[in-house]
Amino acid sequence: MFKIMAPKADSNKPSFDLLHNLRGFFLIFLAFLLFSQFANAQEKLNKLLSERQQLHQQWQQSETKKSGIFGNRTKKDMVATNDWMSRIIQKDNQIIEELEMIKKIETTEISHEKEDYKFIAQKQQGDIGILKRSLEAKELELMEAKSKYRTNEWAAFILFLSTSTLAYLYFNGRRKRKKASV
Repeated sequence: MFKIMAPKADSNKPSFDLLHNLRGFFLIFLAFLLFSQFANAQEKLNKLLSERQQLHQQWQQSETKKSGIFGNRTKKDMVATNDWMSRIIQKDNQIIEELEMIKKIETTEISHEKEDYKFIAQKQQGDIGILKRSLEAKELELMEAKSKYRTNEWAAFILFLSTSTLAYLYFNGRRKRKKASV
């Protein structure tokens, strides 16, 4: 079973921090906003490309028009063709602007992801530091317990030796008294 414990004031473990949670919610919101802008920009780019394709078809049609005498192109035909070409150039400029905006959105998104990973790495480094300190404390406790155990072993050994020595001296002295009395 899991134990639910309130964090201690002097505990090295990270506690619930409202600021970090708000930051996380903000980053999620920002990512959603950037993703929606990216999707809208992609849709707009697709629309611009289809409009350019239509303009290109209309330009090709105006290129084939020959309303002059003997099937030649007139000045009016050439002006119409040039108008279609200028519209295509304007559409190309709009497409380039949209591509630049998509590039900026992707760059911003990458920089935010970088910051997120940097934050995660810093948090993990802090957790690693906490775990290292905890491990050092446990190792110190283990060393103290081992030294206490050895102290108890030595005390028991010395007690055994002193008891054995006293028993030997007592029985040896008693034997001498029996021999002296016989």
